[in-house]
Amino acid sequence: MSEATMSQQATKTGSNGAGDSILSVRRLKMHFPITKGVIIQRQVGSIKAVDGLDFDLYRGETLGLVGESGCGKSTTGRAILQLYKPTGGSVVFEGKELTEINSGDLRRMRRRMQMIFQDPYASLNPRMTVGSIVGEPLEVHNIGSTRKERQDRVQELLKIVGLNPYFVNRYPHEFSGGQRQRIGVARALAVNPSFIVCDEPISALDVSIQAQVINLLEDLQQELGLTYLFIAHDLSVVRHISDRIAVMYLGKIVELADRDELYANPMHPYTQALLSAVPIPDPQIEKKRQRIILEGDVPSPANPPKGCNFSTRCPRVMDICRQTDPEFKNDGNGHYVACFLYE
Repeated sequence: MSEATMSQQATKTGSNGAGDSILSVRRLKMHFPITKGVIIQRQVGSIKAVDGLDFDLYRGETLGLVGESGCGKSTTGRAILQLYKPTGGSVVFEGKELTEINSGDLRRMRRRMQMIFQDPYASLNPRMTVGSIVGEPLEVHNIGSTRKERQDRVQELLKIVGLNPYFVNRYPHEFSGGQRQRIGVARALAVNPSFIVCDEPISALDVSIQAQVINLLEDLQQELGLTYLFIAHDLSVVRHISDRIAVMYLGKIVELADRDELYANPMHPYTQALLSAVPIPDPQIEKKRQRIILEGDVPSPANPPKGCNFSTRCPRVMDICRQTDPEFKNDGNGHYVACFLYE
């Protein structure tokens, strides 16, 4: 699909109806080199963690990104934010091409885009107080003219995420997992971003705490007009918080649609298999439902199969699937799918 065609079609899919794209990703690739040798290293291959992604993200919406472990979800988020320098492709955020701007401009752009990390235990410096952790972005970006202003801002942020503002002098080890993740959320909000990558922010938390963090993220989105790329494994959580959902397999997006459309009419065989594994809280329906069991293992991203990446496990594979990579295109009403079944 040409970039112009993708842009025209994607503009129609914005869940907020405005078609106001805050992020435009085209042919994004993130390949990690495989080297051999001790003294003289030479590249003998590459791990294709992300291999050609196309999607738009609209202002004020939440795009869910789901898939198996190792499919490239977290790498996608980091490549978008330029924490990893993409191997190829285009990332346009608020009209700026992030892959081409210099380090000074990128530093200024980081005030507009932030990340909430997966592990609330590893993402906070154990030697820094909560006040220092949340206040560090304010110092880095020179926000607040005095020390008192920054301290007041830190206490305000803690209050916003549901923590006692007098916790500023405590250390991360004095908090529970859910509280630590709230500190991570406060740190991300410190510079007033418009876009946040949520990299599996609840996967390390207890189920009861997960609901609290999800509700917090939704409330903050409403109050502050935030845009989320929400990366997760739990399909039920993704359906709850997302406006649209993208399904990823082995470095590529195989299906993207509105959340209700995706759950009601999954088109790609991989999406169908994922949704068949989601339990339904009705024993009668659950008893009649047919599970789709995928055979084999996920191929290595260092040596993906020829043609469609899913061809080695697909229950409906055809000869053309083993020869040609299917085009990711709009099947109607903003429902994108990469599958020869719908040619």
